[in-house]
Amino acid sequence: MLEVVDRHPHARSILGAALPPAGAPSHAYLFHGPAGAGKRAAARAFAAELLAEGAKDPANAKRRVLDGVHPDLTWVRPSGAAEMLVADLEEPVIGAASRTPFEAQRRVFVIEGADTMNDQAANKLLKTLEEPPPFAHLVLLTNRLGNILQTVRSRCQLVRFEAATPQELSDRLQTKHGVPPLTADAAARLALGDAERALALALAQGPALRDTAERYARAALHARLAERPHVALLDLARARGDVAATAVAEQIAADAELLPDREARRVKREGETAGKRAHRRAHAATIDHGLQLVGLWLRDVAVVKDGVPELVHHVDRVEQVQADADETQASGNSLRDAVGLVEEARTMQILNPSEELALEALASKLERTLRG
Repeated sequence: MLEVVDRHPHARSILGAALPPAGAPSHAYLFHGPAGAGKRAAARAFAAELLAEGAKDPANAKRRVLDGVHPDLTWVRPSGAAEMLVADLEEPVIGAASRTPFEAQRRVFVIEGADTMNDQAANKLLKTLEEPPPFAHLVLLTNRLGNILQTVRSRCQLVRFEAATPQELSDRLQTKHGVPPLTADAAARLALGDAERALALALAQGPALRDTAERYARAALHARLAERPHVALLDLARARGDVAATAVAEQIAADAELLPDREARRVKREGETAGKRAHRRAHAATIDHGLQLVGLWLRDVAVVKDGVPELVHHVDRVEQVQADADETQASGNSLRDAVGLVEEARTMQILNPSEELALEALASKLERTLRG
């Protein structure tokens, strides 16, 4: 297990001291750090150690945990379009935590995306965090520690996971996925320590998202909003949402084939809701990532304007960034103000009823800001 957290000294220290048989694991942990830092793998490995203690065949118990089929491991992910719902926790975690283990000495509950819990869900979980049964251990995972309610944070032992360096991410993309060096370097820098985003940028539709974000940023820089650059980002978001919804529908259909007719109809009805939520999550995530890339393009133009081109993240598009810095009349301060507008739009995205109007309005704000 310690191999999984070898590059995370804080996590290694905390979890190493909790490992059986000599360790005394806490009732609740909060694993925090950037996406792709290894929190999920560490949570599964830690659960394997906890559930293998006292088992007749510890190796078999660990293998079943790692395969996700151990009856005393519950893994919860948000089912809402943008948040974790009460139903995600009420029976799978809160109710189940009061029942004794099926075969192990413990039960382990891993809650992924803990920062997406709405207030109602978080408050429901508090009693379990405050007064858990002695055999229950909860592991919460988050990429955004600041979004976790203080009442939840204070009842968990925090375990920090470090971001990978751009060089580590680039090396991983090259060796494991065959990404060309310059593309890998750019994806690693643009990911800002997020290994999942680095992979997403380097493969599949990542290049298309980068191109779309670049066109959006450059349209604002050069007063070309008549091109309506936000439409391409919306189209890409819808396409990704459709793919996510189709995947859910196919899985639901496969599951329904194995069930009696009455149960199959219920599963299909619930599957329609799950498909809509999957569409919304993928759609919103694409727009958020696209806006982040818009901000990073403007940031790179700013650092070139400031005379420090070695800080550019778009290392595979240095000539385009340099051309924008040469051609735009915007100052470094105006460019940084524009980056702030993009980040504000990302924060407000979940609250805005019309993404198309919001993206179009943002482009207009950027153009006015960059014109000074």
